[in-house]
Formats: sequence, structure tokens, C-alpha cells
Amino acid sequence: MAFLDARSSALPALLRMLDIEVLWHPSLSAGSARQRRELVEAICAGEQPLTFLCVEGSVIRGPGGSGMYDTLDGAPKKDLVARLARRAEVVLAVGTCASFGGIGADSSIEATGLQFLKGAPGGFLGEAFRSGAGLPVVNLPGCPCHGEIVAGALTALTSGASLPLDDRHAPLEWYGLLVHQGCVRNEYHEYRVEERDFGERGCLFFYMGCRGPMARGPCNKLLWNRRSSKTRVGVPCLGCTEPDFPQGHPFFQTPAIMDVPLELPSGVDRAHYLAYKDMAAAAAPLRLKRRQNRL
Repeated sequence: MAFLDARSSALPALLRMLDIEVLWHPSLSAGSARQRRELVEAICAGEQPLTFLCVEGSVIRGPGGSGMYDTLDGAPKKDLVARLARRAEVVLAVGTCASFGGIGADSSIEATGLQFLKGAPGGFLGEAFRSGAGLPVVNLPGCPCHGEIVAGALTALTSGASLPLDDRHAPLEWYGLLVHQGCVRNEYHEYRVEERDFGERGCLFFYMGCRGPMARGPCNKLLWNRRSSKTRVGVPCLGCTEPDFPQGHPFFQTPAIMDVPLELPSGVDRAHYLAYKDMAAAAAPLRLKRRQNRL
């Protein structure tokens, strides 16, 4: 649904521009189950080229590695993913579950990402996996992944443009920055003007569990519906692009000891933070304390 809402180009126009033929999509394709099975066999036999394999959702390996918790036509879906991945020129993990395992990664369903299990390389296809084009799985995390990222990745990969990846195999173009960067609440954050409720103007990190200072993602660069993000409307970032999403502790709370968050923003060490935090709050301009900074 997020991909269908991509604003840079309507989906049919984008596919025509890139000369991409959609072989199969579970929601958009009108073919029968028999046609799908025949298509899979043609791809696996090398009779039908497969340029892009886009996988949504984690790979379910349970119970006991059999994959029978998640089947198609009576066979484990994981086996279908493995067969198609061996034939694809490029494999893309669309969303956090496909990238890192997501909500079932710590459960009996034995969920995993395509090439990562949470933050650890390996996953379902293994750390050494490379597609036909010599690429690892290209991870596009997010819950959901922004439609413009999917469109941009397909455009770059189709045109042969460079698409540098980070240590999690996510494109630096979109995941080389923090959600915090571009947040309209940054000035409140720097001066520790804090909030304890939704919809207010101050910083949501210190008490409300905002993950923006730690999470990699373009949410304040690529706005949803071209106009908004969670932090812009007073809701904390949930860190949905991160390998450990969903986190093990409650959302909308910041675990802390003596008013000091247990997890600090990326690049900030605890000693400097302890020295800085009280001075920053004391130096906060009156207009910020009065919540007069425009959002």
C-alpha cells in the first residue's frame, strides 16, 4: 500500500518508464494459482528471467526448521524464497520483517530476515549469499518501507546507478542518516525541553521513548503523504527501521536511571552527556520553555 502511494510517479507509469514487467504480486496479479505455479517453474528452469525478487515479511522457519508454519500450496514458503533467490539478479527485502526478522524473530515461529537475524548477518540465505548481479540482499527496512524508497531503489538498480549500502545492506541514500536529523524538534532536544505527553511541542526522547536519535531512516526527509512524520505530529519515533524492532521494553517510555536515559543518541558518550544535560536545560531560551518554536 505504501508503494502504491509513492508520489514521484504513479506505479503503472513508473513500471513503464523502467520497462519492468510485474511477473507476480499476490495482491495485484489476476492470474490463477496454476499460472503462478507454472511461472515459478519457468523461472527456476531458467526459461523466464527474474530481475528483481522483492520479498515482504519475514521468512518463517518453524517448527523445527521445517517452515510448515507458513505454507503455499502445501509447501513451505521458505523453500519458494530459496528457489527464486537463486535465480534473481537482485533480491530486495522490503520492510523490517524481511530485512531483520521483525516481530517473530524471538518466537517459536523461528522468523528471520533474508540475510540478517536482527542485527546479526546470516539470516535465511546466509551471510555469503550474492544474487545474480553479485549483490547481497538489498534491505529496505521500515514498517512499512516508504514507497519512495522502493521506487528509488528500483530506479537506481534498473538504470545501473550506484547504490552504496551500509553495514546492514541498506542504501545510504535513505538510511545514512538518523530520523532525528531533520526533526523539527531538534532545538528542543538540544536544550532538554522535554514532554511527557503526546501532541506537545517539546522533545519526546527523554520521557516518551522516541527512537529518532538512534534510528536510521529518512522519515523527516521523505515525509509521509509529502507532509508529515510521527515526530511532526507529536508522536515518538518507534525505531521501526532498526534490527531490534519491535523493542523488548514498552513503547512510549524511556528507560532511565536517575533521569539519565539508558540508551543515548548515536555518537554521544555518557560522561559528556552527564556534564552537558543540566547546563543545556538551564541555558534553554525562554521562547523554547514557552513552546513558542514553530513546528
